[in-house]
Amino acid sequence: MLEVESLTTRYGAIAAIREVGLTVRAGEVVCLIGPNGAGKTTLLATVAGLLKPSSGKISLGDDDITGWAPDRILRSGLALVPEHRRIFADLTVNENLLVGGVTKTAARRIELRNEVVELFPALSSKLGTSAGYLSGGEAQQLAIGRALMAEPQLLLLDEPTLGLSPKLADVVFDLIETLRNASLTLLCR
Repeated sequence: MLEVESLTTRYGAIAAIREVGLTVRAGEVVCLIGPNGAGKTTLLATVAGLLKPSSGKISLGDDDITGWAPDRILRSGLALVPEHRRIFADLTVNENLLVGGVTKTAARRIELRNEVVELFPALSSKLGTSAGYLSGGEAQQLAIGRALMAEPQLLLLDEPTLGLSPKLADVVFDLIETLRNASLTLLCR
């Protein structure tokens, strides 16, 4: 499903990642482990198209997506849940979810929103609430739900439990297991 070959990404003259290779097969959950500053977030951002690689190749299925724009990568089936959630605090929960389905028809976005709310029942009573008022766990559920609105085949999760209590982290881990059981491929940091 995802093949990363000899990938290098630089910030100016400094190589943040150098010659990285990685394979993620359909249905797998793969986790990147390493110390702070090892380049895990840079790798995910490069795969998602937020950073341009200096060299190497990124393939998603049969497509060479190296250097593609993030919106094109999203349409091809890869979605990123960034570190620190990055939800739109001034938008409602409902609006945040609908933004995640921007590539879908209006009717399909409503269907997907209903599926996400079924997956995350805590969000159902908060649809009209500004996202800035959510707890950390609710905000993380919203961030993941927003990414799921794109109907990805591969979901990249950058530190999905960052800042969460152990109890809420367990909820996120249970969710990751649920997504894996639903045949979604995951690459986590």
